[in-house]
Amino acid sequence: MSNLTLAHVVNASAHTLKSNASSNLSSIQSIASRMKLLALNALIEAAHAGEKGAGFSVVAQEVRTVSTEVETLAAALGHGLSTGVDELTGAVERLASEARATRCVDLALNAVELIDRNLYERTCDVRWWATDAAVVACGLDPTPTAVAHASERLGVILSAYTVYLDLWLCDLEGRVIANGRPDAYPDAVGSQVGAEAWFREAAALRNGDAFTAADVRTEARLDGAQVATYCASVRADGRSDGAPLGVLAIHFDWRPQARAIVQGVRLGAGERDRTRVMLLDARNRVIACSRDEGVLTETYPLRTGGQPQGHYWDSQGHLVAFHETPGYETYRGLGWRGVIEQRIN
Repeated sequence: MSNLTLAHVVNASAHTLKSNASSNLSSIQSIASRMKLLALNALIEAAHAGEKGAGFSVVAQEVRTVSTEVETLAAALGHGLSTGVDELTGAVERLASEARATRCVDLALNAVELIDRNLYERTCDVRWWATDAAVVACGLDPTPTAVAHASERLGVILSAYTVYLDLWLCDLEGRVIANGRPDAYPDAVGSQVGAEAWFREAAALRNGDAFTAADVRTEARLDGAQVATYCASVRADGRSDGAPLGVLAIHFDWRPQARAIVQGVRLGAGERDRTRVMLLDARNRVIACSRDEGVLTETYPLRTGGQPQGHYWDSQGHLVAFHETPGYETYRGLGWRGVIEQRIN
């Protein structure tokens, strides 16, 4: 039984107990009131009887005293029981709320960990493929034959790795000289990318073991698709310490992969319709959303308080849970966060 289900059961049971106790205490108070009334009538009759009613008067007085005590005890019991049940209910609700928040923080971590593990593989891919003999040969001397061979090799890679839109081989001046899908993206080859931040960072890499990772963006030369671009330098003889010959850029097909992760978060029955699962970049820009809302256009007003993980309640009464990327293996991440926004009722 989950904490939330347990809280519901406890609350329902406490409500029933309180209702039943209140009903029973009302019955006790009613009986006590009737006893007091009977005692009062007995006292009146005893007074009318004079000396002969003196003994009965003592009994009637004692009955009235007892009924008063019963009334007092019933009132105290009712107050104590009501207070105790209310305190128990409040404590259970607080525990359930904390359990819900902790679970949402864990779900946020799970989402960002899944994407980071995925992107770690992309960093391995780009460094490996940058050493392909056809890619190195084309970087060294981009003759038409070398370009055709490199394009063919990149195409073979793409046929096996369907998570990519395209692979671009760029020369040191920032011109795309070969790509893996020339039929699908004919405008790529010959285009200038030297001004792009991802190319400038890749061109400055120290060796073939290093890589760069760009924030998610749309790429006009790939029909406006959302991409995460990873780059490595192409070097002479495919050696890590070889002279730089160019840059290999691989464009990860971001939207379907990220969407599968945020929509695949394990939410309970009835939670999905009132929960928004997001990935945010280091600037709190929404880069993935389970509802497809605000992707690459919305900056989410996340309040972290300088903490890598946590939760809070926003002004609309939503639970907001977050967790910063812990990175994976040699990929330290880009400061992204998983975020869960959940309406409670």
